[in-house]
Amino acid sequence: MNEEKFTRETVLSVRRWSENLFSFTLTRPAHFRFSAGQFARIGIEIKGEDVEDEKVFRAYSVVSSPFAEHLEFFSIVVPDGAFTSRLQHLKAGDSLLLEKIPYGFLTLARYQKPLPHDLWLLATGTGLAPFLSMLQDFAPWQQYQHIILAYSVRTRDELAYVEDIENIAQSFGEGGARFKFLPIITRADNSASDHVLDQYILHQRLPILIENGLLEQQAGLALNPATSHVMLCGNPQMVDDTRNALKARGLSMNRRGEGNIAVENYW
Repeated sequence: MNEEKFTRETVLSVRRWSENLFSFTLTRPAHFRFSAGQFARIGIEIKGEDVEDEKVFRAYSVVSSPFAEHLEFFSIVVPDGAFTSRLQHLKAGDSLLLEKIPYGFLTLARYQKPLPHDLWLLATGTGLAPFLSMLQDFAPWQQYQHIILAYSVRTRDELAYVEDIENIAQSFGEGGARFKFLPIITRADNSASDHVLDQYILHQRLPILIENGLLEQQAGLALNPATSHVMLCGNPQMVDDTRNALKARGLSMNRRGEGNIAVENYW
């Protein structure tokens, strides 16, 4: 890749959530502007002994606010992966490559009809990232009457950013949309737990929770083709199954600004 297409940025911090999940922050070049929900392409340089150094890039949704001074990203470790197996050893002061332009269309600007009323953000794993960025922008809190964030993980230790979500809701939500956070843990866990969270944790996959009505019951709000904007981000199987469950309820894919369901396809 031509060096004019990327900049070299410095790792500012690394936060490890579990054995296979971590977040990191980078310096943000002045030219890098993005909309909440978009993703960046981040690169590493793999040194070769007998061949030219190779630059490998992967797509990462931005966690941080469009107005933040730094850029934050949320990553999973793929065993033996050419990229994340190296990225997991990041430390402050390391250097990464950043393409100069953002990508993606999982933004609130894509919605024209129906008009904003209730916003459902449905995520698995690192698919939480673009929704954290959206929630750190005052616009959705002012545009919508209700915001529901459903975040599904396999095990309790993978439930990242819980305190951050609570702080974001307190900082941005006052006087705006009513916010409901619905954590979901799909695998049984008999270890010591946070009983405050246990009061409202769900334990089935997102498409099942839509089919049996539990998601709406816990949200205190109905999915409605006339009012609901629904965004999906996460593993491809979840996206496909949840999209089908929503379509069975009468919701439609968002095309040319009209419709309920929007998904990100960079995975």
